[in-house]
Amino acid sequence: MIMLPLGSLEQHGPQAPLGTDFMVGNTLPQYLKREMDKIDPDFPMLVMPTLPLELSMEHLDFAGSLSLQPETYYHVLKDTITSLNRYGFKKFALLICHGGNRPAVDILARQLRYELGVLIFALNSCAFLDPKVQATISPNNTWYFHGGEMETSMVLAIKPETVHLKEAQTGYKKGGYRQNGHINFSNETALNWMGKDLQTKDHQPLGIGGNPQGATAKKGEIILTQSAKALIPALLEIKNWPLEV
Repeated sequence: MIMLPLGSLEQHGPQAPLGTDFMVGNTLPQYLKREMDKIDPDFPMLVMPTLPLELSMEHLDFAGSLSLQPETYYHVLKDTITSLNRYGFKKFALLICHGGNRPAVDILARQLRYELGVLIFALNSCAFLDPKVQATISPNNTWYFHGGEMETSMVLAIKPETVHLKEAQTGYKKGGYRQNGHINFSNETALNWMGKDLQTKDHQPLGIGGNPQGATAKKGEIILTQSAKALIPALLEIKNWPLEV
């Protein structure tokens, strides 16, 4: 099978680098290999380079963020997978390191299964709801979202010189998200969010949620390790998934 990590180049707050998701995409497969080697040292998977530019229009109000148009991104993914399919690859594990990429992946997965008979599996990269990962959140950090403590911790474990915690600020929900309880950023009842919906206490656009001040490299190591462990069962199922239904 092919693993294709999908990153992004977008703001993650003043304390973390634009390449946060790209770094995770490059690094998490190493943790996956370490965990998989304990179970199946000969696991048949080729890891492609992380795609750095994806769908990040929600962050374009912040300097340095780049985004493709949805139709451009769709065709970049389609052309990549179609090219690899020419060499006989039928199973693709797309490692989604930026949540904004998921809708395009879901559309493409069904389309190429119909057109080419390939199987495209969507894997979320980070097990943020894992109990051991949740335990890394600082007690005073009452809310976590994009660019907060957990993602900052992962970068501290990967490339600590790119993090500047002295610049960190806390992000809060603003606008309608603050007043209402049923419409949220995602899940069953949602309005797709923009970075400017996350602001400082004095209403300055910040683009991250929660307080990243408690981030540490040790926490990042836990998050990366647990995220890798959480993906192992799915990868083992993909290996044995029949090509013909």
